[in-house]
Amino acid sequence: MDVSRIRALRGPNLWSRHTAIQAIVTCEGAECAISELPNFEARLRERFPELGDLIPSDHLDTVSMAHALEFAALGLQAQAGCPVTFSRTAQTVDQGVYQVVVEYTEEDVGRLAFERAEQLCAAALNDTPFDLEGTLKELRDLDEDIRLGPSTGSIVAAAVARGIPFRRLTQGSLVQFGWGSKQKRIQAAETSFTSAIAEAIAQDKELTKKLLHAAGVAVPRGRPVEDEDDAWAAAQEIGLPVVVKPQDGNQGKGISVNLTSEEQVRRAYNLAIEFRDDILVEKYLSGHDWRFLVIGDKLIAAARRDPPLVVGDGTHTVRELVDIVNSDPRRSDGHATSLTKIRFDEIALARLAEQGYSAESVPPRGVRVVLRNNANLSTGGTATDVTDDVHPELAAAAVAAAQTVGLDIAGIDVVCDTIHKPLEDQGGGIVEVNAAPGLRMHLDPSFGKGRAVGEAIVGMMFPDGDNARIPVVAIAGTNGKTTTSRLIGRIFESKGLRVGMTSTDGVYIEGRRTDDGDCSGPRSARNVLLHPDVDAAVFETARGGVLREGLGFDMCDVAVITNIGIGDHLGLNFITTVDELAVVKRVIVENVAPNGTAVLNAADPVVAAMAHHCQGEIIFFARDRMNPVLATHRAQGKRVIYVERDAIICGEGRKKHRIPLANVPLTRNGTIGFQVENAMAAIATGWALGYDWAIIEQALANFVSDSATAPGRFNVFDYKGATLIADYGHNPDAIQALVNAIENMPAKRRSVVISGAGDRRDDDIRQQTEILGEAFDDVVLYQDACQRGREDGEVIALLREGLANASRTKQIDAITGEFIAIDTALSRLQPGDLCLILIDQVEEALAHIATRIAEAN
Repeated sequence: MDVSRIRALRGPNLWSRHTAIQAIVTCEGAECAISELPNFEARLRERFPELGDLIPSDHLDTVSMAHALEFAALGLQAQAGCPVTFSRTAQTVDQGVYQVVVEYTEEDVGRLAFERAEQLCAAALNDTPFDLEGTLKELRDLDEDIRLGPSTGSIVAAAVARGIPFRRLTQGSLVQFGWGSKQKRIQAAETSFTSAIAEAIAQDKELTKKLLHAAGVAVPRGRPVEDEDDAWAAAQEIGLPVVVKPQDGNQGKGISVNLTSEEQVRRAYNLAIEFRDDILVEKYLSGHDWRFLVIGDKLIAAARRDPPLVVGDGTHTVRELVDIVNSDPRRSDGHATSLTKIRFDEIALARLAEQGYSAESVPPRGVRVVLRNNANLSTGGTATDVTDDVHPELAAAAVAAAQTVGLDIAGIDVVCDTIHKPLEDQGGGIVEVNAAPGLRMHLDPSFGKGRAVGEAIVGMMFPDGDNARIPVVAIAGTNGKTTTSRLIGRIFESKGLRVGMTSTDGVYIEGRRTDDGDCSGPRSARNVLLHPDVDAAVFETARGGVLREGLGFDMCDVAVITNIGIGDHLGLNFITTVDELAVVKRVIVENVAPNGTAVLNAADPVVAAMAHHCQGEIIFFARDRMNPVLATHRAQGKRVIYVERDAIICGEGRKKHRIPLANVPLTRNGTIGFQVENAMAAIATGWALGYDWAIIEQALANFVSDSATAPGRFNVFDYKGATLIADYGHNPDAIQALVNAIENMPAKRRSVVISGAGDRRDDDIRQQTEILGEAFDDVVLYQDACQRGREDGEVIALLREGLANASRTKQIDAITGEFIAIDTALSRLQPGDLCLILIDQVEEALAHIATRIAEAN
């Protein structure tokens, strides 16, 4: 078994809406049916018993090694705790070659599971050992390292529940919510609203106390100290007991509390100085340690925090009791779980000594042995939810503290005896205001119920009803995608929106090209959605990107399918038929939002059939108003677009809106059929989005298909009285559409300049010149700059074969070089002639034509 071309499908794809790992797996001989491999299945189950439920033991003759790999990769992830359920293995057109697809939640974990699954299958095949426990631990550890922690994960889950899209920007906790100009970001419990100044204030505990005191909030007395001696002096000024802590610390690091002697104060100072240079001494407040979570202007959650401790049983030592507590699956070394393991370090040993214990002491049954003075969860403490019991004045004090510092999300640390009274009534106080507070204790407290913290943060960032999405339109098809994309972009501009667009020409932001080349894949789409100045996005969505990586978005508002042609890259990536190609193209239709729309060409039966795969509405378009699909849709009172005499008609039930073709310059009064279809698709998109007709018509009226607006898309020039047409058409359907359009344009003599893409099938290359040979008098053939895997002269030879039975073509020339071929055709033109130039290097060829026209003038 050979595993090759492993890819990550990072968005909705050909197989499912899940992210997935895809691999090409080649099996030989008996590997195509594991029933032919003696004892393989038994050895596989022996090494991975949990695989039993996945392998259909009653149909082993249909299960290949590729299927075994699929089941193993999915099963390993599932057993490691990853919430994955989807996998599939599909036979390709090549015997023994399979496409294996397995869902993942974290890409690195999915890739590692694939690798270990291959090793598992090899071990079963060769009857060698396989370390299942070690593999599962490896996968769990990796998953814990890279998946979002509880705090960030809760916010993301709340956003997803609201339909807000998200994208993880780093392997850490930096996450973007929303698209384009509606985006906001979080990093753990920091948001786009979190002020850097407020965070700086919260880090400076002395400044925080001053501000809170000035605002009338109860805080403990204290001051910064210079050295160990000054710390003791401050303690005497304030009065014992005291607290010594770093002035800008966090997570309880370097904090010592309830210090009652000079020795303890000096030792505490030396501990604190290991973490920060600026040290604070303040009055110790007796009572419980409480954490209040303030989000916006509301108290969302409150918890009592207890320090890490163990309870004696009269049998185990303190060290053994700590190990028992740390074995709780809710505890881990980091922040990935609801609790953190108790640290058994020098601080814990010192706290033990204060109680008369050592690590090897055996505490009596029921005795509570405290292992730290502070109650931070990050050092092993526990939390009990008390949200419903907080006195209103105490809640108001917490909110006031957060607002005084200026934080949108704040963890307010309070020390007092009870939360049923105001602070002033019991001598308590606010001891710290924390930026980016941990949320674990409120999401999954040790005791009590969890609180909807993630929902509260998302609600503060995005008002009810705001899903942080911008309009997204995806366009797929064989021909017309780029022109349709530009037309739709123009409609958005007429609406006053800033447009981000991807196409085979590049990426455009507000009309400025920010990237060039073929940018019709998912990576370019994701980059546009990251841009803060984009109010609407238009994505030309190519087949290659969908197969390679899936979509660059989770769903779109409108999906447009222009047409499906027979010459569109068939034979590549195991796509050999038009129906298989249609399955790839319809991925955007399958991922239309529930309240979105698919715009489909009713004149193309393959496209029209995609309507059954759309969860939103359908608008059909076709030039022929009597098209059966369109007529049926119209009879049902649904939206359709068609041509009636000299106008495009938009109909829904008995309502009609008429747009004269004379007002759509792109169509040349309706004489260019494929441009009429492109215009109808764009009109349908604007209609689907609910835009006023005046906005749509203004965009159409101002759109001219020249070399500046739509380079290489039926660009018409005048050259010495002859008509030049430059177009990027490069498949039989595009060629036929161009021929149909040009038939309506008068000409004394017609010539064409053409090459062929080497990555197309032989028949597709021949068919292009078969069509042209019936419509043009002269044909100039040229060889592309890039032959795409063909030998020199091979494409030219195929094009000549297509002209072998041409009824009209009289003169055929073969030229090396695109520009020389163009010059050859131009040199023969006479006034009244027409020349179609099928360009390869779009920008360079258009620049060359412009130079020749300028010279002629």
